[in-house]
Amino acid sequence: MSTINDRALLEQFIQSHAESMLKQPRSFIHYPFIDPGSVYDGNVWDWDTFWSVYGLFSVSDLFPEELNRRILLHAEGNVRNFIDHQQPDGYIPMMIEVAQWPKPYLVMKHREGVRMNMHKPFLAGQIALISRKKGDWEWARPFVEPLERYFAYYQTYFNERCGLYVWHDDIMIGMDNDPASFGRPQDSTANIFLNSFMVMELQAMADLLIALQLPADAFLSRRAALIDAIQRECWDRRDQFFYSVDVDVRTRKFDWFHQGLGVFWNTLPIKIRVWSGFLPMLAGFATGEQAAALARHAEDGATFRSPYGICTLARDERMFDLSATNNPSNWLGPIWLVANYAVFRGLMNYGYRKEAHRIAEGSLKLLADDLRETGCLHEYYSSLDGKPVMNGGFINWNILVLTMLRELDAEA
Repeated sequence: MSTINDRALLEQFIQSHAESMLKQPRSFIHYPFIDPGSVYDGNVWDWDTFWSVYGLFSVSDLFPEELNRRILLHAEGNVRNFIDHQQPDGYIPMMIEVAQWPKPYLVMKHREGVRMNMHKPFLAGQIALISRKKGDWEWARPFVEPLERYFAYYQTYFNERCGLYVWHDDIMIGMDNDPASFGRPQDSTANIFLNSFMVMELQAMADLLIALQLPADAFLSRRAALIDAIQRECWDRRDQFFYSVDVDVRTRKFDWFHQGLGVFWNTLPIKIRVWSGFLPMLAGFATGEQAAALARHAEDGATFRSPYGICTLARDERMFDLSATNNPSNWLGPIWLVANYAVFRGLMNYGYRKEAHRIAEGSLKLLADDLRETGCLHEYYSSLDGKPVMNGGFINWNILVLTMLRELDAEA
């Protein structure tokens, strides 16, 4: 079956299923929203809604005008739902679910004083995405103050010593069982995923402020300082790769022991090669030399390269595993389309078109084969044989396969 037919098959599927992603208000979800489908029906998720909107906007030519109008309305609703549940201290939950509780579970736990991770750094990014699509930033002016409180709360995750952001724990961190964070002590991991996307989130906030003719220097300065910290602490010169790092390093004195030269380094690299090590290319702050090294990693068949894109964990890591698991979802090597797209876009940013094209082609074959065999798309796939692992009916960021193809066309 030709690539042209594969593309047509995916386009037809998205055309006929996009409307199913658009959900109406219910319970304490007060605005229209977008959900990923499958087992996540009826929940509003942070980075899922961002990537759903990103993908839907990129293929708007497939939809009639009225459906595009509704997609935009639901995209705005995503933002409004999260800000609707912001707490006075700035905390915003990672997800809002309809369940048996009177308030979203994460909000309830926060009010009880339980410290948790918050909305991943995709809120300002989704607002900027919508504003560019609308050609209007003014609609977002009421969100400036809530966003400022959201960024202020993020400082509770900031490690002053090393200048990086740190997950509090491993709950709902996006790539659920990333070994750099999963099962590790609280407040110990400055994850390259969190910090790379925070660079992009700070830029999105600055873009919003500039568009509204408000001061943006503080956010641009914070972004620049964060990039410096990532370069200093996360780039490994020997391995030529970006790693998450352990921040729980200090001189542990006892009596008269350890009174001499103490720990003078701020972090220790967690040397596990995860797809998020490519994110500095997506965020645009990798140097040219670093991008060249990362492009070589992406092409290495012993580690990241798969016929279907990018393994989410390098194949030679001891934790590599393709088991079907949910809560946590499995990011220990399966193919996830959001990871494929992030690496694809990063490679395109630095001119590695051939390598990016390979990821797009593998992604297209993966999803087209799934559609022919099962009639639906799944959440993630085996990186060895391309078979779906679990959660049929998942749409969400699988749309990004078409985004890749359109970006290749546009940048030919």
